[in-house]
Amino acid sequence: MSQLASFVKLMRPHQWTKNAFVFTGLIFSHSWGNPELLLRVIVAAIGFSLMASSVYILNDIVDREQDAKHPKKKNRPLASGSITVPVATMLGVVLAITGLGLGYWVSHLVCLILLAYSVMNLAYSFYLKHKVLLDVFVIAAGFMLRIMAGTVGVGIPPSQWLVLCGLMVTLFLGFTKRRAEIITMGDGKSSHRLVLEHYSSVLLDKMIGITASGMIMSYSLYTTSPETIRIHGTEHLIYTVPFVMYGVFRYIYLLHHQKGGTDTAHDLARDPWLLASVVGWLSSTLWLIA
Repeated sequence: MSQLASFVKLMRPHQWTKNAFVFTGLIFSHSWGNPELLLRVIVAAIGFSLMASSVYILNDIVDREQDAKHPKKKNRPLASGSITVPVATMLGVVLAITGLGLGYWVSHLVCLILLAYSVMNLAYSFYLKHKVLLDVFVIAAGFMLRIMAGTVGVGIPPSQWLVLCGLMVTLFLGFTKRRAEIITMGDGKSSHRLVLEHYSSVLLDKMIGITASGMIMSYSLYTTSPETIRIHGTEHLIYTVPFVMYGVFRYIYLLHHQKGGTDTAHDLARDPWLLASVVGWLSSTLWLIA
């Protein structure tokens, strides 16, 4: 692997798809026709992407010894030794400073949100990732901060139902990630991630079921909310719920039968049925509210 390819792999650009959460407020507030607001949201998403890459680098530095024991993660640049820790540290600092600068250009609040995201992940890397349940809530908080950056960070008031749905989605993804790690590592799960010693398959399956149900219910209630109907001028968003349900069920299927769940972006790219459900939901939603 070339040095440039190692740097790109270290930054994990495929994970930037998670920053689509930043666009939630723009889409559901009918603000996509405002060029200035659109530019600010795009810049906020880029800032989050760079800050997220710096966080991934930090995690890889801290976890490089554990990653070296993982069947897939052992090929990461730091775990394999293709990039040294000092060089990775320098790259992470540059990305973080650039991300904060872009956030400051958007608004002081977006800059503070990015800073909070960075501090939270520092706490996660060195302490909270070893605390059962809190580790998943920190992952979920990272996604919620993305939503906040794209709503209150640019002056768009978020819908309460949509925020609740976002929380359920992110907790669902966090618990499925832990479940996938248990499936992948088997008896050696604690050697890869100490907190996995406190999780069991049964416990995680229950939490996945609860958060999946909460996600579907909160989104369904959002589509039928009088405020939603007033803002979008349609009562038909309820017909997008089947796409959400199928996507959730497909993701659980991939988790248990196709070794999915460890990387949402990768699962989305490799499974055409999951991708079709997301595209179907997004296109039907945009068609109805536009």
